Amino acid sequence: MTSRKPLIAGNWKLHNTVDESRALAVAIAAHVRGKSACDVVLAPVATSLTTVKRAIDGSVVGLSAQNTHWEDSGAWTGELSPALLVDVGCGYCIIGHSERRQFFGETDAGVRKKIAALLVHKVVPILCVGESLEQREAGKTLDVVLGQVEAATEGLDAVALAPLVVAYEPIWAIGTGLTAKAEDAQDVHRAIRGHLAELKGKSWADSVRILYGGSVKPDNADELLGQPDVDGALVGGASLSADNFIPIIDAGVRRAES
Repeated sequence: MTSRKPLIAGNWKLHNTVDESRALAVAIAAHVRGKSACDVVLAPVATSLTTVKRAIDGSVVGLSAQNTHWEDSGAWTGELSPALLVDVGCGYCIIGHSERRQFFGETDAGVRKKIAALLVHKVVPILCVGESLEQREAGKTLDVVLGQVEAATEGLDAVALAPLVVAYEPIWAIGTGLTAKAEDAQDVHRAIRGHLAELKGKSWADSVRILYGGSVKPDNADELLGQPDVDGALVGGASLSADNFIPIIDAGVRRAES
């Protein structure tokens, strides 16, 4: 179907103690150990990053932070820099999640600065974009989503942006049980890839992995991942249970083998 390697990422948000994080990471790592057809990434709370890193050592599972700051150090109380993320073993970082934008005032300009800082430290940014229900009903989905993509990558060339991962997460589908129809998700993913090609070149755009997020579950993962421009999933609630997350990983493996 495509040479892009599927990526399944679990965003644990504000869930799980250190012990709970360890147990979940161990179960997932045990399932994927020795498998390489699909990339798997876990994004625990910051207090569990080191614990999860130790739990996944020796496996192909990657570690992600849920946010970062654009400065390496300084008077930024409560923040975590890309340099510190590298220090604890993070290879990925989620950026611009709708919850950060909605509840913490994150802006497109801030998202771009964070992406640039992560790239300097060779941490893969997982850029989240998505529209609200009101924007969708007003027919503004592509205006919003493509605008977020453009703002986040402005001033950065394709060489620097080579590792970038984009995650399309319609806000109305996050944690609601509602999911975009597979064909609708494909339409937005195709538009994102087309816009990336216009901005930075087709060769680069064809290599960018675009994930879908928003109530991804075992029973809809195959259909979503069966779309040509859906290269994986950014999973929220279902990633908090090995019984739910592992079947989604397996769907990613099936995509890779199709």
